Amino acid sequence: MSVISSMYTGASGLSAHGDAMQVVGDNIANSNTIGYKGSRANFADVLARSIGGNEIGLGAKLDNVQKILNQGALLGTGVSTDLAISGDGFFQVNGNSDGLSGAFFTRAGQFKVDKDGFLVTQNGLNLQGYNADESGNIIQQVTDLKVPSFELPPTATTSANVVANLSSDEATNTIFPATTPWDPTNPTGTSNFSTSMTVYDSLGKAHNVTLYFRREANVATGQNWTYHAMVDGGEITGGTAGVPVEGATGALTFDAQGRLLTESQTLNDFDFINATQNQAITFDFGDSITTDGGTGLQGMTNYASQNAVSFQSQNGSSSGALAGISIDPNGEIQGVFTNGKTQSVGRVLVADFTNAQDLSRVGGNLFITTNESGDPLIGDAGTGGRGAINSGTLEQSNVDLATEFVNMIAFQRGYQASSRIITTADSVLQETVNLKR
Repeated sequence: MSVISSMYTGASGLSAHGDAMQVVGDNIANSNTIGYKGSRANFADVLARSIGGNEIGLGAKLDNVQKILNQGALLGTGVSTDLAISGDGFFQVNGNSDGLSGAFFTRAGQFKVDKDGFLVTQNGLNLQGYNADESGNIIQQVTDLKVPSFELPPTATTSANVVANLSSDEATNTIFPATTPWDPTNPTGTSNFSTSMTVYDSLGKAHNVTLYFRREANVATGQNWTYHAMVDGGEITGGTAGVPVEGATGALTFDAQGRLLTESQTLNDFDFINATQNQAITFDFGDSITTDGGTGLQGMTNYASQNAVSFQSQNGSSSGALAGISIDPNGEIQGVFTNGKTQSVGRVLVADFTNAQDLSRVGGNLFITTNESGDPLIGDAGTGGRGAINSGTLEQSNVDLATEFVNMIAFQRGYQASSRIITTADSVLQETVNLKR
């Protein structure tokens, strides 16, 4: 009887090792599948009976196939909608797949923007997250992520920053006497230095503003300058093309160390044609000591070096259409617009599980929840133990081919040895039958 049992024992070994070879084969076949998580075959012994206090086994069985969820290598692609999670978690995607519908979870981040603007997988499942309104405010409701097609409205310039050095050297910047006053019709001839910048009216139209700096009579312990912001009259209501019109003017004073002491603005009125009239643009020249309570060093200076502009900016813009998107490690989707502005248009969320090992595979790089896995804990990337999101990157399969080939050889030898049990038991039975002859 025990000889026959040994044949069943060998058969169990064949079955178990054959199933294990299938697991290895599946791993090897998916060694280049994006986001694939490998599996491991775990065996358990089979207890047949107990004789005289001795347990006699009846071979082995495939106890379970365990998911290996460790991180796969990250490969840069340069495609902004290719996403990889560095750490724990899954992307949640909703839709229909192979007869199933609802929420699925995946590590494969090969997303694209479909014809309707939705972020979807290559098979059309909708990536889940938060969308934003047209002002860039996140709406905290989990839904299908959609890249909007709206256009950013123009923004009128209300402030401008200029950082420059106005040379204190009289050979470079002579002092204009009172007998040579500022002449708006001859700005170049009655100033020492100028720089131009682009500003925008309420309709988003660009206008060139030239700032003229003029050195006045010295103050007691430093220098005194005035500035004049000029626009071509052809762009101003009631103006004449070719004749500059003054929109802003003010004064700057520096101490004996060349630091900005005070700044003031006495005129602030730009009447651009067809736009909102009396547009005020405040010019900021740095952290003046007296006016702003600053150091006088983070802005305009009055050193002996040459006149030079090191930085200038303004807060206006033309209207802008969406040109592309970028996604940061927290999942924030930033729309990049043609006017150079960026604005939040949504946020990719990451789902984590208390027991991700017990998620169920359904093919297509997808998992679904089970009673054992628990419900998804969905939230912002990089929080609550969830991994960060890497844009322009894909996670490779975590299958180690070297390990799989070693496992293949081991399972092959196990299969061969199990078959030898059957042939040996058959030989023993044959000898038993021959005893009768």
